[in-house]
Amino acid sequence: MTIDQFDADELLNGDDTRKTSPDEHARITKLTEGAKKVHLTGMYKDWFLDYASYVILERAVPHLDDGLKPVQRRILHAMKKLDDGRYNKVANIIGHTMQYHPHGDASIGDALVQLGQKDLLIDQQGNWGNILTGDGAAAPRYIEARLSKFAIDVAFNAKTTEWMLSYDGRNQEPVTLPVKFPLLLAQGVEGIAVGLASKILPHNFNELIDAAILYLKNQDFELYPDFPTGGLADCSRYNDGLRGGAVKVRARIAKLDKKTLVITEIPFGKNTSSLIDSILKANDKGKIKIKKIDDNTAENVEIQIHLPQDVSPDKTIDALYAFTDCEVSISPNSCIIYEDKPRFMGVKEVLRASVDHTKHLLTLELKIRLAELLEEWHFSSLEKIFFEQKIYRILEQDTETWDMVIEAIERGFDPYRPMFRREITREDVVKLTEKPVRKISKFDIKKADEQIKGIEAEMEEVKNHLDNIVTYTINYYQQIKKKHGKNRDRKTELRSFDTIEATKVVVANEKLYVNRTEGFFGTGLKKDEFIADCSDIDDVIVILRNGKYIITKVQDKAFYGKDILHIGVFKKNDSRTIYNVVYRDGRNGAILMKRCAITGVTRDKEYDMTKGTDGSQILYMSVNPNGEAEILKVFLKPRPRLRNLIIDLDFSTIAIKGRSSMGNIFTRYAIHKMQVKEKGISTLGGLKIWFDEDIYRLNQDERGRFLGEFHDGEKILVVRKAGVYYLTNYDLTNHYDEDILLIEKYEEEKVFTAVYFDGEQKFFYLKRFTFEPNDKPQLFIPEERGSYLVALNNDIYPCVEVTFKGKNADKDPEQIDADEFIGVKGFRAKGKRLSTLDVKLAKFIEPLQKEVPIDENQEFDEPTDAENTDIDSDAEQMELDI
Repeated sequence: MTIDQFDADELLNGDDTRKTSPDEHARITKLTEGAKKVHLTGMYKDWFLDYASYVILERAVPHLDDGLKPVQRRILHAMKKLDDGRYNKVANIIGHTMQYHPHGDASIGDALVQLGQKDLLIDQQGNWGNILTGDGAAAPRYIEARLSKFAIDVAFNAKTTEWMLSYDGRNQEPVTLPVKFPLLLAQGVEGIAVGLASKILPHNFNELIDAAILYLKNQDFELYPDFPTGGLADCSRYNDGLRGGAVKVRARIAKLDKKTLVITEIPFGKNTSSLIDSILKANDKGKIKIKKIDDNTAENVEIQIHLPQDVSPDKTIDALYAFTDCEVSISPNSCIIYEDKPRFMGVKEVLRASVDHTKHLLTLELKIRLAELLEEWHFSSLEKIFFEQKIYRILEQDTETWDMVIEAIERGFDPYRPMFRREITREDVVKLTEKPVRKISKFDIKKADEQIKGIEAEMEEVKNHLDNIVTYTINYYQQIKKKHGKNRDRKTELRSFDTIEATKVVVANEKLYVNRTEGFFGTGLKKDEFIADCSDIDDVIVILRNGKYIITKVQDKAFYGKDILHIGVFKKNDSRTIYNVVYRDGRNGAILMKRCAITGVTRDKEYDMTKGTDGSQILYMSVNPNGEAEILKVFLKPRPRLRNLIIDLDFSTIAIKGRSSMGNIFTRYAIHKMQVKEKGISTLGGLKIWFDEDIYRLNQDERGRFLGEFHDGEKILVVRKAGVYYLTNYDLTNHYDEDILLIEKYEEEKVFTAVYFDGEQKFFYLKRFTFEPNDKPQLFIPEERGSYLVALNNDIYPCVEVTFKGKNADKDPEQIDADEFIGVKGFRAKGKRLSTLDVKLAKFIEPLQKEVPIDENQEFDEPTDAENTDIDSDAEQMELDI
C-alpha cells in the first residue's frame, strides 16, 4: 500500500461520519497535491536501519579508543570546560553537558552518577549512593563533582584531540578523548542497543598496567575481571570476555559460629537488598532454613544469617550458593565501536589496541612538543642574532616605508640563514619588531645562550624518547601506576568452584508417604505410611515385589504399581548404598542372591532387579547405606530326601556387581521363610578422602592431597596459620578456611612441636604437645596482641635452628634438640623460651636421627600414605624476620 492510495475525496467523504465543508476539502486537496509515492516497507527498512545505527554508534556501545559512550564523553568534556580545581554542582554539569548531548537531563544525570560510582574519573562530594546497598544518589542540586587527578592526567589534551561540531552546530566536541589508558577494561561497560548488546566486565587497575607493560615487552599476559563489590570468581570459562563465556561469582560467606553465617562481600551486579530478598524467597520455598537476617551493612557489607538449632552451617552455605543470588553467572559480551562499526574483540585484543593507541598518542604528543621546541629555538636564535649583531639598529634609520624597514631587516639576516633549521619568514621579522624598546635595552646575550642550550637539550631528550618510544611508553605506564595505583589492590579473589549438587544441600521441606497395597506414593498422602523427609527436587526409587523398579521425581501423588516392596529417596551416583536381594526366578525357578549398587539411571524408565522371567518375586531385600552385609537364617520347605532344612546365607561372601547382574544361585529348593541371623558390618572399607587445595573442599574423586581412609567416628585435624586448631568430620559438604597451615587425619597421640613468638614478652618460645579432641576452634599460642605462630612440625625428633641478631648477630646459629629441650605437655602450656639472646629467626631443619624405643608387645600396622606424608607437604613452614 502507498500513501497516495488514500485519495483526498475518499478520506474526506468516504465515511458519513467525516463530512467536510468545501473550503476544508479544497485546503486538504491543495496540501496533498503532488504527494510523493513512498512504500511503507521501504520507509521501515531505511528508517529502522538509521535508528539502529544511531543507537549503536551514538548511545549504547563504547568506542575502542577512549572506552566511553557518547554521553560519558560529553560529560567529561563539559566537566573539563568547567574545571577550575573546585567542585561543581552536578545540576550545573548536567546543564553544560546538554550543550553537547541531544537528550534529557535524566539520562545525563544517571550516566554521571554511574561514572562517579566507578571511583576512577570523578571526585565526588555529597551522597552519591551506594553500590553495596543499592541506595540511589541525592538530587543533582545537592551533590558536587570535579574531575579526578587521574582523569586530568590521562584523558585530556586539546592538541591531540580530534574535534567535530555538536548536534546543533554551536559548539565543538571531541570525536573521542585522547585517553592514554585502557579505560574501557578498567571501568567495564554495559549497554543494550538495537539488535546488539555489549557487556565488558571491569578489571583491576594495576593488573591492566602490568599487562600493558608485558605486551610492550612482547610477553604473554592474562586478564581476569575484578569487581568493586569483591566476592569470589571462577573465570575458568571467561573466554577472553567474548560471547559464549561465563564467569561465576559468589558472595564471600563465613561461619561466625555454629548458628550464624556472615556475608562480607556480594556478587557483582547485586546489592544487599536484592541478595536478602533472594535468600528470603528461598526460605519461603523451603529450599533453605533460616531463623532471621540482620543487615548491618555500612561502609562494608555485613549480612548476618541466623540458623535454627538443627541446621548445618556448611550445608546452608552450599544451599545459599545453589538457590539464591549468593552465586550468579555473568555472561560477558565484548562489543565495541572500532572504525565506525561495531566489532567483537576479546579483552586481550582490546588491551593491545589500547596500548597501541596510547603509544600513538604519546608519539603524537612528542612530535607536537618537538615542533613547539623547534619554534622556540628558531625565535630565540633569531632574537639573539637580532640583538647580538645589532640588526635592530635598522629600526633607528630613516626609511620611507615600513615595508622597506622589514626588507632591510630580512637582508640583515642573510649571512646567518644557514644557521637556522627552517626558513626565516616575514612573519618572524614582524614579530621581532613588535618587541618593546625597553626589552632591547635589557636583552642579556648570556641568558639567551643558556635558554637556547636548554631548548636544544630538551629537543634531544624528546628525539631520544621518539627513538625509544616503547621504553618511553613503559615508563609512562609505570609512572601512572606509581602515582595513581595506590589502594587499588584486587578485590575479587579468583577461585575454582566445586559443583554443588542441589539435591544434596536442599532442606527437606516435604514428607514422603506411600500406600504399598494400592501402589500410590507422594507428598500428599498424609494419612498413609510415612517413609522419610525429602525435598521437592529429590528423586525417589520405587521397587515392586515382582522386581520392577523406577526412579522418578517427588510428586504430590503418583502411581507406579501395586505391592510396593521398597521406596526411598534416591541419591544419584551413590556407589556405597548396596541392595542385598534374594529372589525367585519365575514361578517355580531357582532362588538367586545378588548384591548391587544402583547409580546412574534414566529417570522414569522401568528397570528389573530380577532376570525378568514372568512370575519372578523378591523374597528378601535390604538397603544398606554403607554396604553392610548381614547373615540370614533360611528355612527351606520340607521335601523328601532333603535333610538340612535350615541354612545360612552370608551376603559378605557375595561380590558387589552392577544393577543388571542376574546374581548367584543360592538354592533350587523352595523357601519357607527367612530371618536375619546377624546384622552385618560394612564390606566397603573406609571412605578414602582427598583435600582439594584449590577450592578448600573434601572429595572422593582423587583431586588434591590424600588425607586417608576414614571409618565411623574418625576426625580431620585442621590447623590455621593464626595458631588455631579444630577437628571436623569427613563430610564432603564441609567448608574450610583459606589460611590452613595443616590438614590431616587426626591421631590423638601424635606429638607436634611449635615455635611461636610471644607478643607480650617479645620472646620466641618452643612447645611440644598433642591436639586434644575438640570440634570448637582452640588457640594453642598466647592470645596477646602481637603473638604469632612461626612454624609447626610433627617429626619424632625435631631440630630447631636459631639465628641471632643485635649484639649477637656474629654468633653462629644454634641447633636445639626439641625432644631433649622440653617435654610433651598439653596444647595450652606456654612452653620454654628458645634462647636468652636476641633471636632473629627460628626454623625447623632436618630431624635428628635417633633410635626409636620399641615395645616388644606392641603390634604395628602397615604405614598408610597419610602417615608417610612429611610435614613439609602438609604444613607451610612460616618463617618471619623480627
